Amino acid sequence: MQVALTIAGSDSGGGAGIQADLKTFHQFGVFGTSAITAVTAQNTIGVTQWQAIPTDLVRAQIDAVASDLRPAAVKSGMLANLAIVMTVAAAVHDHALPNYVLDPVMVATSGDLLIEREAMSAIRDHLIPLAALITPNAHETAVITGITLRGEADMRRAAEVILRLGAKAVLIKGGHLDDGEARITDLFHDGEVTVFSHSRIRTTSTHGTGCTLSAAIAAALAKGAGPVDAVASAIDFVHAAIETAPALGAGHGPLNHFARDSSATKARTSD
Repeated sequence: MQVALTIAGSDSGGGAGIQADLKTFHQFGVFGTSAITAVTAQNTIGVTQWQAIPTDLVRAQIDAVASDLRPAAVKSGMLANLAIVMTVAAAVHDHALPNYVLDPVMVATSGDLLIEREAMSAIRDHLIPLAALITPNAHETAVITGITLRGEADMRRAAEVILRLGAKAVLIKGGHLDDGEARITDLFHDGEVTVFSHSRIRTTSTHGTGCTLSAAIAAALAKGAGPVDAVASAIDFVHAAIETAPALGAGHGPLNHFARDSSATKARTSD
């Protein structure tokens, strides 16, 4: 059995963060381990309080896992502040952790910043060059590249910029593009462009989609899938998890992490 590591914040509501990642790892058949960067008090309505974990404890968690339960893939999510970003960058580098999937949690769906600006620069300068794959949404792509996404042409330009920053591959997620289209386009670029297209599901059950997607990619990579196939299976899994979401809570509900992916939901083209 392969091991995967998630470095992220805890979500007391269970829909995102460490909890979503471990559920996803389990569903993909990999053994999940974790390093918690922050503890949040939240539910489907919102976050009421949160506290970052001291950096020495974040590093100790990663060291403990890497020295005994060597992960075949790792993902990071919420990193909270500059000190934690730098701690994670050092740990990924020092342990030469493979298949690092970076979910650059910077901006909420509303467009509000979720991380201090100094930490955003550190993600760009210190984490992106370590990443086997980075998975920004439209808002995060704009922060990283300065390019506002209005369609596929902008996504292609932004992907080129991110590759020049040092990432081996990038998946730009199109779900936050409110372009009125009935289908969502996600663009993957690792030197060759692959475009994924799937139907847009009108729902409020979208809490944890980014966490779940990056965790699914990491799990697939841990099991030996190539980058394009790992992304394809992860997109399918998330689509199915949204489509069959259990409608829990009064706000933005969690996905169905018991879902199984369905290749009928997705189409892809390469060039």
